[in-house]
This record gives sequence, structure tokens and C-alpha cells, in this order.
Amino acid sequence: MALFGLFRKEEKEILDRGLSRTRENVFSRLTRAVAGKSKIDDEVLDNLEEVLVSSDVGVETTLRIIERVSKRVARDKYINTSELNAILREEIAGLLEENKSTHDVSSGFDAPLPSKPYVILVVGVNGVGKTTTIAKLAYNFRQAGRSVLLGAADTFRAAAIEQLKIWSERAGVPMVSQQMGADPASVAYDTVKSAVSAGTDIVIIDTAGRLHNKIGLMNELSKIRRVMEKVVPSAPHEVLLVLDGSTGQNAFEQAKQFTAATEVNALAITKLDGTAKGGVVIGISDQFRIPVKYIGVGEKMDDLRIFNRYAFVDSLFSDQS
Repeated sequence: MALFGLFRKEEKEILDRGLSRTRENVFSRLTRAVAGKSKIDDEVLDNLEEVLVSSDVGVETTLRIIERVSKRVARDKYINTSELNAILREEIAGLLEENKSTHDVSSGFDAPLPSKPYVILVVGVNGVGKTTTIAKLAYNFRQAGRSVLLGAADTFRAAAIEQLKIWSERAGVPMVSQQMGADPASVAYDTVKSAVSAGTDIVIIDTAGRLHNKIGLMNELSKIRRVMEKVVPSAPHEVLLVLDGSTGQNAFEQAKQFTAATEVNALAITKLDGTAKGGVVIGISDQFRIPVKYIGVGEKMDDLRIFNRYAFVDSLFSDQS
């Protein structure tokens, strides 16, 4: 596949470093899966299935991948086990392309905006890296020459407002906030109105990460949406769900809960650098048919990367030894 191997050296190094634990986990298991085998046969496919499931790809997506690899083996006949990594790269990238679960790979932080201001509503439970993801988004948009305004609409916790304030200062962008206990919709309204007045390019609004009361969350997010529409009729343009990749299957459950509560149309999967469960990106993007737009592969501001399925799969299944 021509699109493999055409990545900038810097991009490849960042991904390879951030996904090292997952890659080492996958490769050690793949090595055992093909031990003593020269051809891809039913036993190798059974072992491959176990490798993918144990790497948090998820059962349904794993079965889809195995089916694709099986058809490839049946078509091409007698494929060597040495070709397995290349086949996995091509078939997984193809799967993600066919079900439209990834966004346009050319969409960078400097891509043309469909609206100004472009409003991003960020959702996710506490602890997944939501606040740092907002800060990294703000930083990267700013580095791309965009003006950014943050809105602290998680008024449920005083700490959330303070944390976002600290990160907004680090990212070098302004923030709109009110006191703890204020109406989140009021904060969102003020933020979008300020952005329109100032001609700001990007608005990023934080929200409370409560899932114990899904109906309450749904009502709150619906109200935020309604008040923003009074200022910018098409807002929010993006509802970005942040998930912690290191939680593996728990991230699937959070995705299920939030997609039921609100109209999520983009995903950011964080903390992939500290986990061997990076396969969860493949499973979530496949199962929910929602584009994975960003992945977090480190602590630095520029370690939030635009997700490129080719670069990701190439890094995950490339032998670095």
C-alpha cells in the first residue's frame, strides 16, 4: 500500500516512541503465535485472534480483521508468516477506511475552518486527560496561527476551573469562566459570544465529566448546545469525546455511554504512551464509526497528534528490532 512509509521522520519517531509498549506487547505475542510455522494456517490465525483480543482491539473488530486476513490467505495461497505484519498493516488500515471511522488524514491544525468561530465541545469522564487535551489542542491551534478561546463550563468542581486556568496560561490562550456552581450553559454562551465579538477562530469548551446520571448529563449538554446556537446557529461543530486508552475495555464502555448521551462526532484517545493497550484505538474507531481525530502519545504539548490511520498501524506493526 503506497501510503505506508511516506510519513515525516519526526512524525514516525513520535509515534514509534509513544506506541512502544503496545508494539512490544504485540510483537512478543505475534512471535509466539507464529513460532515453528512457515505458513499462515488455521492455527496461526487462531493464535493471531488471541493476540489481537489480548491487545484490547476488541472481540468484534478482531473477528473482522481475522476474516479479512483469512480471505487474503485464501486468495494469495501459502503466505509466509514473515508477511503477517505487512498484511495486518494493510488489512487494518483498509478496514478503518472502508467503515469511514477515520477523518481525512490531510486535516491538520492549520486546515481551513468550516466556520468561524469553530466551536468544539469537549466531553469525557474525570481523569481521562480531558483538561490536558484541551490545553494541547489550544496550544497546537495557536502554533498553527489560530486564535483560541477556552470556556470553563465544568462548574461542578472548583478544581476543574482552576486546572483549566493553569493550562490556558501554559498554552498562552485566554479563558472565560464563572464561579463554581454557575450554570454551565451560561459559561458556554458567554464564551461563544466573546469569541464572535473578538473574531476568534477556535472555541474549546470544557464540560463536567459525570456519568452516574446519564439523563442529567444529556440535559446539561443539550442546554449548552441550545444556548450556543443562539449565538452561532451551527454550534457546536465538533463534540469531542476524550477517552483514556490505558483503560482498555473500560474506554469502550465510556464511549458507549457518552455516544448514547450526546451526539459525539470525534474522538481523542489519550495516554497511549504509558500502556500496552494501544490496540483499543483500532477497536473503538471501528466499533463506533466515529472518527478518531487525535491521539495522545506523551506529556509534551505537541505529543497530541492528528490521528493518521496509516502512520498509526504502520508504527504498531513494524518490527523495530
